[in-house]
Amino acid sequence: MARLKEAGLIEVKRGPGGAVIAVPLDEITLFDIYRSVDCIEENTLFHFHENPSPDCPVGRNIHNVLDDKLIRVQTAMEQELRSITLADIRENLKKYLEKKS
Repeated sequence: MARLKEAGLIEVKRGPGGAVIAVPLDEITLFDIYRSVDCIEENTLFHFHENPSPDCPVGRNIHNVLDDKLIRVQTAMEQELRSITLADIRENLKKYLEKKS
């Protein structure tokens, strides 16, 4: 919760106050939450093989072959997260609950 607080997404009050959302739900995207709670740096979601073996044909070329593709995948995922708000999720939940009752 501390990271969500640091990002300004929630306010936390001691005692019975608890945590409350500090921003309107239509202004909070899944990307905002992802960036607040995930500990990855820019373009490092698919971080691997710090020191591949130069003797291995796959190892010595793995970054040349995959890095640009994995950055594209991460960028696409982050764009999709930016397109979904907590208000969207709340509305979807309401519709689902209405169907069930």
